[in-house]
Amino acid sequence: MVKGWEDRLFNALVYLILGLAAFAAIFPLMYVVSVSVTPFSEVLKNGGFLLIPKSLTFVAYQKLFSETGIPQAFGVTVFITVVGTLINLVVTALMAYPLSRKLLPGRSVFLLMVVFTMLFGGGIIPTYLVVKALGLVDTVWSMILPNAVWSFNVLIMKSFYEGLPEELFESARMDGAKEFRILLQIVVPLSVPSMLTVGLFYAVGHWNEFFQAIMYVTDRTLFPLQVIIREILMMTQRPLENAENMLCLRRRCRWRPSSPQACRLFWCIRSSRSILPRGCCSAP
Repeated sequence: MVKGWEDRLFNALVYLILGLAAFAAIFPLMYVVSVSVTPFSEVLKNGGFLLIPKSLTFVAYQKLFSETGIPQAFGVTVFITVVGTLINLVVTALMAYPLSRKLLPGRSVFLLMVVFTMLFGGGIIPTYLVVKALGLVDTVWSMILPNAVWSFNVLIMKSFYEGLPEELFESARMDGAKEFRILLQIVVPLSVPSMLTVGLFYAVGHWNEFFQAIMYVTDRTLFPLQVIIREILMMTQRPLENAENMLCLRRRCRWRPSSPQACRLFWCIRSSRSILPRGCCSAP
């Protein structure tokens, strides 16, 4: 089949858009990896923006993995992600399947309760009091059980279950199968794609767990990875700010940075030859 110029132009535009999207996704990763294996002095010399390092160093990785808190926090995060996701999927499936059955007594009331929790919450203090009353404070379960089910994911699973042919359930009931057996042997095998999708949502949420950890956990041995990473960033932020101030003074620019973040943006913009080379600096 011979393609006309319209088809070739369309394909070119599609490839261009996909290429730009791929570049936008890969570029930050390239930048982070490059800076992580580049000596700090060279990073400062290039204004904090570097893609191709001239020299390599793995001191940062050695320092990172020498910390005893990192492997322990990684293990806690993996446990939270795996166990939490399994609990989420089980509770979500057990809640979504009855709600998908139109013969369930009080179905509309239960659906209203699920939707209501999407719009209104109990608040931080009542939730903390409930977690404390259950004895979950300073345990790993305080980062799993309070979010055992998400209302939005329940509605997603419910919609998928409602799309299954009703004849499957009728034939199973004629063969003597009860509802729980129908769920395990018919519904769950057919809903693997939706469960994988919902499970991905749950897993990403557990992997990025931070707020509940700082709310309910004070034992450092139970801190997840995100809390430890935040502590490392906070410890390294002040030396970085001092180094950036020294960089601006060493280059003898007549502008003084109004903030370390502004100085970072300044050198990034200057390295890219922007039309606003001094926008982040304020006059002394």
